[in-house]
Amino acid sequence: MLGAGGRMGTTVCRAVSAAEDLELAAAVDPAHAGERAAGSDLLIGQDPACLVSSAVQVAVDFTNRQAAMEHLRLCAAAGIHAVVGTTGLGPEDLEEVKGLFEGSPANCVVAANFAIGAAVMVRLAELAAPYLDACEIVELHHQAKADAPSGTALATAAAVAAARQAAGAGPFATGAGAGGARGEAGPGGVRLHSVRLPGLVSHQEVLFGSPGQSLTLRHDSYDRDSFVPGVLLAVRSVASRPGTTVGLGPLLGF
Repeated sequence: MLGAGGRMGTTVCRAVSAAEDLELAAAVDPAHAGERAAGSDLLIGQDPACLVSSAVQVAVDFTNRQAAMEHLRLCAAAGIHAVVGTTGLGPEDLEEVKGLFEGSPANCVVAANFAIGAAVMVRLAELAAPYLDACEIVELHHQAKADAPSGTALATAAAVAAARQAAGAGPFATGAGAGGARGEAGPGGVRLHSVRLPGLVSHQEVLFGSPGQSLTLRHDSYDRDSFVPGVLLAVRSVASRPGTTVGLGPLLGF
């Protein structure tokens, strides 16, 4: 576990330790080195190289963009499968990751959001995209989240834009007053709005509109345990998915 002392790292360490078919073989987090990993007697280390010496099969990364990219280079070179929930990875980063694992015996799963309900929300948004005229996304997260808009919002906007294009439905209507309080223009012209407040965890609304009607899809994660089933699914699946898989949807069959 990379980022073992963080909010998600603690949650995942506890879940892996409790799973009968998984073993927490190594935990890394320079900010928490020497502490015990959650749910385990394993001490958190400082050097990611311990993944190799501990014969780790799958590395789970919830750190930051710069650290995650360094960890992925190490994993690809060492033949260690990777599951990445770190947000803030841009298109160029993803292209590098794909290249790293194309030439590696290891595989990688990268997802902006590991909540299964969030993956279903994105799929439903893809289905709705060709039939309604406009789309905007509002994402709400805890105050400590570094990136805005969220990776989930960007991935959702890209998915609905691609679905609309594939259906030949033409671009979404963007409306007047672009910019400012209208939010950032994301993929396909979908406007993205970010909220950061204490007490929130991870929440998103996808709003579609056409004359005389609207459709709202909303997903709420009230606790970080909501991400655990998706992370464990990826850990158990990554060895059978060659190369790099982006998003949780393919693991769920869509």
